[in-house]
Amino acid sequence: MKTQALTRRLHEGVFNALYSRSLVYNTCWEDPAVDRQALNLRSTDTMVVITSAGCNVLDYSLTGVGRIHSVDANPRQTALLELKIAAIRRLDFEDFFELFGNGRHRHAAVLYRRVLRRHLSPFATSYWDRRINWFCQDDPRDTFYFFGLSGVFARVFRGYLRLRPRLRQAITEMLACTDLATQRQIYDNRVDPLMWSRAMNWALSRQLTMSMLGVPHPQTREVKLAHADGVAGFIREAIRYVFRTLPVQNNYFWRLYLHGRYTRDCCPEYLREENFSRLKSDAVFKIEPHTSTITAFLRDQAGPISRFVLLDHMDWMASHAPAALAEEWQYIFARMTPDARLIFRSAHADPAYLHELVVPDVGRLQDRLFFDTELAQRLNAEDRVHTYAGFHIATPRSA
Repeated sequence: MKTQALTRRLHEGVFNALYSRSLVYNTCWEDPAVDRQALNLRSTDTMVVITSAGCNVLDYSLTGVGRIHSVDANPRQTALLELKIAAIRRLDFEDFFELFGNGRHRHAAVLYRRVLRRHLSPFATSYWDRRINWFCQDDPRDTFYFFGLSGVFARVFRGYLRLRPRLRQAITEMLACTDLATQRQIYDNRVDPLMWSRAMNWALSRQLTMSMLGVPHPQTREVKLAHADGVAGFIREAIRYVFRTLPVQNNYFWRLYLHGRYTRDCCPEYLREENFSRLKSDAVFKIEPHTSTITAFLRDQAGPISRFVLLDHMDWMASHAPAALAEEWQYIFARMTPDARLIFRSAHADPAYLHELVVPDVGRLQDRLFFDTELAQRLNAEDRVHTYAGFHIATPRSA
């Protein structure tokens, strides 16, 4: 038991050190097309969204939603959203897509100093003063999306593929497929047999690897509890599902980390040219970034909130800060409207805290929320990322 406790503290220390010093996510790893269906966004809605890389915040703004409070405890994630918003407001589409679509721009440093810098907060200014070079690498294969923690992992995988030319060629041909049958055949016959080597399974089973991907130890433990083959087995199963079941043509999530860039035809909605004028003229002005925990933000926020996008942070809180998680839900209930909708994800299809958590002045979470499991399961099957076992859609029950 002492050894397990020491190992757990070591993993937590590594994750906290990485998280407190790093941009963890350079792109969002949740499918906003699924979220839109679950949330049923309206022009009268006010949202609270955990920022991550800001991609999905920008996506939601295109629906015509009334207001979005984008909240993240990591100021580096806020800094990335600020840079995107400044670029949308001040640049034309071609320059914007070069930065965030291609992930590099030969004049990135000049655009930053002359146009964007003055429109950022003090922290974001200090952060990008030292890192705008991420967008202006000399090697055209080296883009912004190979920086930050998740980018380092993508860089390592790119190096692994260089050592496995047959696997690299098979993946390249699979990504070029225009029909699902051929895509599945290439995956089954040429990708799957080469992908899951002993070295790959070993690497995916390391907590350090998961920490680089922004997955803390409690989530890793949940995956191990839910999957007989552990983390590596879960990831293997998720990737098999994606590339055997869902068309790869519009799967910009996995394409990005294999190529380091988006294309005009395969990219998030905020990077599509037909959406840029809407973002510039109206949509981004509905977004208000905050560097804060959800609890602190809601404690200081007086207005009602009708839509919540809470990602997967509650997995960590349930294990390490259950009292803080209960307090967060207390403020969520205090601010949510009677017709509110909440979505969040989990490493477990049915996490224990949904049944066990008692919220002060509210009661058992399970008694106060209705979970639309049928809709959640249907939408989770459409999810192009597919790395979460649990997708949850909740609405408040009447008191």
